[in-house]
This record gives sequence, C-alpha cells and structure tokens, in this order.
Amino acid sequence: MAAPTTLFRPFTRLVKITILGKEFEVPENNPLLRCFQYLAPEAISYGRFCWNGECQSCRISFDLGDESASRAAISCKLMVQDGMRINGLTSEIRYGLRTLDLPKADE
Repeated sequence: MAAPTTLFRPFTRLVKITILGKEFEVPENNPLLRCFQYLAPEAISYGRFCWNGECQSCRISFDLGDESASRAAISCKLMVQDGMRINGLTSEIRYGLRTLDLPKADE
C-alpha cells in the first residue's frame, strides 16, 4: 500500500503573486495551476483542466515586474515565481477562482 501523497511539490515558504491586481501568497516550487488550486481547492480541482498542457484551458498572461514584458503561458507548466503578476486569465481559470473576489472581466 502506497503512502498518501500531497498535491503540492515540497515547499518551505509562501511567495507573493498578484492576480488581476490582488495579492496572494502561494507555495513556492509549484506550477502556477497548483497554486491556483491552493487558493481555490474545490473549484480548480473539479475544473476542466488536463494538467498536462494539451487543453490550453489554463492559459494566462503574466509579467515578472515593472521592467518585464507581458508573456503568455499555460499555468500547468509555468513554475510560480515570487513577485509574478498575472494580468490575464482564461474564463475557466477565472471561474475556478471566483471565490477570490477578483475584478470582473470587463473592469
């Protein structure tokens, strides 16, 4: 019988990220989609995500600070970084994070 596992890769601290202008703390050393799951465990767990990059339902746009350009990525493959700013989310991710009181899509 195998020992129970955790969803998250080992981490020793939480890092700060900003999602649509709102700051959160998430576990370091984890893919961004897992960090979204840390913030909204039920909704992201039951979302329509393949977790391997094929569905593209977890696509986001982000930057790493004032001097960095905005880039697109899939959050299941992108490792979280301290100070990361997520500026755009797919409707699937936005719906999964609906309990976080993020700004509306048209704001």
